[in-house]
Amino acid sequence: MRSLRSVALSASFVCGLVVAGPSQSPQTAGRYFPPSGLWEKRDAAVLGLDRARLDEAMAFAVANQNPNTRDLAVDIPSSFSSEAPYNNLIGPTQPRAGSTGVIIRRGYVALEWGETDRADMTFSVTKSFLSAVVGLAFDRGLIKSVEDRAAPYMPPGVDLFSSDHNAKITWEHLLRQTSDWSGTLWDKPDWADRPPAGQTPEQWARRELHEPGSFYKYNDTRVNVLALAALYVMRDTLPAILKREIMDPIGASKTWHWEPYQNAYVTYSGRRMPSVPGGGHHGGGMFISAWDMARFGYLFLNMGRWRDRQIISEKWIGLSRSPGPANTQYGYMNWFLNTPQPRVNGQPGSQMYPAAPAGAVAFRGNGENLVYIDWDNDLVVVIRWARRAPDFFKIVLSAIKS
Repeated sequence: MRSLRSVALSASFVCGLVVAGPSQSPQTAGRYFPPSGLWEKRDAAVLGLDRARLDEAMAFAVANQNPNTRDLAVDIPSSFSSEAPYNNLIGPTQPRAGSTGVIIRRGYVALEWGETDRADMTFSVTKSFLSAVVGLAFDRGLIKSVEDRAAPYMPPGVDLFSSDHNAKITWEHLLRQTSDWSGTLWDKPDWADRPPAGQTPEQWARRELHEPGSFYKYNDTRVNVLALAALYVMRDTLPAILKREIMDPIGASKTWHWEPYQNAYVTYSGRRMPSVPGGGHHGGGMFISAWDMARFGYLFLNMGRWRDRQIISEKWIGLSRSPGPANTQYGYMNWFLNTPQPRVNGQPGSQMYPAAPAGAVAFRGNGENLVYIDWDNDLVVVIRWARRAPDFFKIVLSAIKS
């Protein structure tokens, strides 16, 4: 058994939202769910795995760990393509661990290595937590349809979507990173985040805007617009909602924390509240352990159910796993899909992880931080600070014997 810090469970939810009551599910009847503070370990052979191949996968992850400095305050500004002076840090960082991982098969721990208890920055995996909170709003009817425009959901005086272009943006566009939202949030203009190579800031700032929904672009400023819009809809901070409604019920530790930028605060309903970012591009975002990442992934492996409680609906998970028209390998907010790209000249399209089933997904963040979820093989894998993930998963999947 592996000891983790325990955490008290709470089922309360602010704003009068209704939590789904307990019921029995065929998918989770008799299923093992780790209690808070513990996760049972079983021999690899009992779990249908070849231990020698698992050890090979671990050795590969360690040998291919991220070679950059572990001082993220130094590494972050040099790792992203924001334009100066907009590449400055405005959120907290901390030194990181080395190669770390957890492999869960059939609900039990098959292998772990590294500093699994350490709450490290997780970069864009934060977006998957953001997506889950938006899913709660959808499940409770606070967002009636993802096809709705976001503007009417905003309180009076909030101009996130007031321009003619931004007014067309729907929740679906924001979740799929196809909004092409134009503006500045928390002193970070959208055009300064990962501009195309060879374009000056002036050229990019004057670019022709794409019709919302027609063009995919990974962009943290627009992700942060989604986070702020979700705060207004849910009338509470996203970390507080995530803790009450997801992380406490699944037995997560007390060590995770979702950090805002130093200037990302709004006053709403008489409260001054932080609006958290969806990544660590400028510092901040989710700081979390490998164990808590594994619990989060295990929740989705079990289709949103934890023991007798449906925490996130299967409908939301189905939407999150669906390919978008502008990027067939991207679902909702950092749900990276393993479906092959369309065939080109009669040849099969590329896959994120060629050795993995087409239905597998990954929550991915810089570093690399990654939660892999594989329903076909009843598998959750967390790897952190490692490179060459496709080769790593090829070894892991070759370990499956039954």
